[in-house]
Amino acid sequence: MEFVIKISQFLLSLSLLIILHELGHFIPAKAFKTRVEKFYLFFDVKFSLFKKKIGETVYGIGWLPLGGYVKISGMIDESMDTEQMAQEPQPWEFRSKPAWQRLIIMLGGVTVNFLLAILIYIGMSYFYGDIFLPNENIKDGLLIESSVANKAGLQTGDKIIAVDGDEIETFSQITEKVLFGKVITIERDGRQSTITMPEDFLSQLMDAKEKGFINLRQPFIVMKVPDTSFNYTSGLKEGDMLVGLNGVSTKYADQVKTQLEAFKGQSVTGIVKRDDQEIEVPLKISDEAKLGLVIAGGSTFETLEALGYYDFEVKDYGVLEAFPVGLKKAKDKIVSYWDQLGAIFTPSTGAYKGVGGFKAIYDIFPSSWSWQVFWNITAFLSIMLGVLNLLPIPALDGGHVMFLLYEMISGRKPGDKFMEYAQMVGFFILIALVLFANGNDIYKAIFG
Repeated sequence: MEFVIKISQFLLSLSLLIILHELGHFIPAKAFKTRVEKFYLFFDVKFSLFKKKIGETVYGIGWLPLGGYVKISGMIDESMDTEQMAQEPQPWEFRSKPAWQRLIIMLGGVTVNFLLAILIYIGMSYFYGDIFLPNENIKDGLLIESSVANKAGLQTGDKIIAVDGDEIETFSQITEKVLFGKVITIERDGRQSTITMPEDFLSQLMDAKEKGFINLRQPFIVMKVPDTSFNYTSGLKEGDMLVGLNGVSTKYADQVKTQLEAFKGQSVTGIVKRDDQEIEVPLKISDEAKLGLVIAGGSTFETLEALGYYDFEVKDYGVLEAFPVGLKKAKDKIVSYWDQLGAIFTPSTGAYKGVGGFKAIYDIFPSSWSWQVFWNITAFLSIMLGVLNLLPIPALDGGHVMFLLYEMISGRKPGDKFMEYAQMVGFFILIALVLFANGNDIYKAIFG
């Protein structure tokens, strides 16, 4: 059932993005009286799952879910229809239209991608509002679980104040900014200092294959005391929160872990919080620094706030308020994804190791259906599709735009033969990138 839910979200999101992107090309093409021969969701290599001709356009669904396309008459595209291009230009063809019209047609797809993301963020701001943790409300610093981050200089308890001079406003900004940042400003023991991150930090992080990185510090909450546990008779109950060991305060689970290492193999007195009361319990610590308990894996925002650990803020927006909020979210995501691309295309960072293909996209969808999560992911994927399509690679929209801008500036149109060769080169580059991304997925699945 989990697979059905995830694949349904994946295919619905992908289909929506492809159809709207291609509509972005289709609508201005029709507006400028340019003939559109095909409008396809997915690729119809050899055969189609469905097709129907309406007017001069064949609408269809292909069997290969790697994207979609519109075939515009008189345009050198992935169809490589050189036979048509060898004939005399016709008034309804793309190549017969003024350069400014061709530019609008080519920019239509990415324009729709960005507009869709903006509309989704506006809608989500209005319907769901925002729940966030202001950075200033993280009083005792963060949990830094990564040995790579520790080696770089970050420690549990550090407050991350700024990255590359940009002040951190909310907890949700921290991980992404640190991953791609160069200089981290921290506060430790009341004093501020800076840490310069190694250039290959991302590479080290991925090679380490550690699950944790930067998280909120959590309380140590007992979920279960197994009857096989050596602390079964200690008096511990489900829901108890361990707040002290041998007189040492342990507000957070990471502090409990430190004290367990210090007292391993010994019997100690624990202090647990139960029903707003603190109770002493005798505890045994194994030689492996374990208590033999099942503890909470991670408390929800609501639980952490109810326990008094963090003060979250909730903001609701009216229709007019949601517009600037949605615009800012879209802008921030575009800038963030552009920065990520910059890191990926800089080999020394090692960010390319994290590139994923269709499985990576599939994996980000949750195993239970949530429209809020679905729309949030779809908005990000729409931005990703828009930015990637703007790359100046022949066969992508950005490649066509690059040649059109050259034509408009120089007054010289690139020859059809040159465009054919450029399209072939771009096609092979795209195939290489797709193989690399999906090859990364396969490598991770096999070797972890």
